[in-house]
Amino acid sequence: MATELPVTLTPPRTVIPLRAAAPVAAVRGLTRDFGERRVLDGVDLEIGRGEFVALLGRSGSGKSTLLRVLAGLDPGAEGEVEVGGTAAVAFQEPRLVPWKRVLANVALGLRAPDPRAAALAALEEVGLGALRDAWPLTLSGGEAQRASLARALVREPGLLLLDEPFSALDALTRITIHRLVLDLWARHRPGILLVTHDVDEAVLLADRVLVLDGGAIAHESGIELPRPRHRDHPELIALRSTLLDRLGVTPEETA
Repeated sequence: MATELPVTLTPPRTVIPLRAAAPVAAVRGLTRDFGERRVLDGVDLEIGRGEFVALLGRSGSGKSTLLRVLAGLDPGAEGEVEVGGTAAVAFQEPRLVPWKRVLANVALGLRAPDPRAAALAALEEVGLGALRDAWPLTLSGGEAQRASLARALVREPGLLLLDEPFSALDALTRITIHRLVLDLWARHRPGILLVTHDVDEAVLLADRVLVLDGGAIAHESGIELPRPRHRDHPELIALRSTLLDRLGVTPEETA
């Protein structure tokens, strides 16, 4: 799913187009209440162009809420939001329209001189060209997520938002999709925000890992190791321990 930004929102939230030299996305003082519960409390965040950022947090910490605000899907937040160009979202569930074939799903709502050709090129890029005429319900979980990624990337977004899109996949399929995402990111260079519960996934994929706690960014770690990374690298082992501690997870719970 893709959203053209900036979008019209209700005050007091402000959406400002980014300058050419600015990050691809930024929020300042972002607050979001649901009734009497404050989920986001003065969040400040910038995502650079071509930067891969992973966002960790316990269930209910506001990770998906922050992603939806950046996607323009939650007009109820207060604060300042800046997004450059187009934002596209791949959700945990592929959300393919079951009565449209795969190619039509990828081309759905696409504004391009030749939407069909652009959608087919995107499917070829994710390895699904041969399944362009398949029905969504005939796809495996991994194939459906590939189609979802193709639908997002065909919009050529400046900001790609990934809301736990790998969590329902088996371990081997997840590794394959991780490699595909890194390959697509290297080719297209969008800024990426990946929302995940998986610490290993975050440290293997991201340039920067954030922990959301108490409605704000409570921890930030940069990772300069080249990819592909190996989970047994000493730096990643130490970082994993730090992140689990920040998330309130004991070593016994991960054993």
